[in-house]
Amino acid sequence: MTVKRKLDFYFSFVSLYTYIGYEAFEALVEKYDLEVSYKPIDLHAIFAAGGGLPVTKRPPQRQAYRFVEMQRWARARNIPLVLKPKHHPSDPVVGHRMLLAALAQNLDVRQFIHNSLKILWVDDLDIKDPKVMVDVANRSGLDGEALLKASDDPAISLEVDRLTKEAVERQVFGTPFFFYREEPFWGQDRLDMLEDAIKSNRDPIPFGLIS
Repeated sequence: MTVKRKLDFYFSFVSLYTYIGYEAFEALVEKYDLEVSYKPIDLHAIFAAGGGLPVTKRPPQRQAYRFVEMQRWARARNIPLVLKPKHHPSDPVVGHRMLLAALAQNLDVRQFIHNSLKILWVDDLDIKDPKVMVDVANRSGLDGEALLKASDDPAISLEVDRLTKEAVERQVFGTPFFFYREEPFWGQDRLDMLEDAIKSNRDPIPFGLIS
């Protein structure tokens, strides 16, 4: 029996570049029949731990260049993109909890992730609103009300915190962030390199703090 190749995927529903690269990532998953561990994390906590800054606190020149890059990548990926979402920055914790509740039930969450990443960047809606998240879950073939109720379980909140702590310990500093055979790949623009590592079956490049 062939053992599936495994991949850890750290992300946030508010992450611009997770949205931009998600369809390409899912195509890669399907192409190589990867087993993915989906790990939603608190992006602001990740920034705080790794020295990063939220978009609104970055220097003006970096914000201006980001705006150009957004348009380039939308063209390159042939995807819709709201350049200035009305509800960004925002807190995706409701959706993250619902996702973890679905994962705990072994449900297929891929469409839910896909649609949740579009809330800010395509639908221009408020990702903090539980009603929005219930509707997204329903449109994704899940029971939104049931997942919202299940997400109130204290164990789910603990899991959100645990995953974020795990990410910090693994030196994750942004999203999307992938680990394949313990080798890190940061950003949707590293998907080609990730595919090369999968396809070539080369030895992973070690990752750790430089002393």
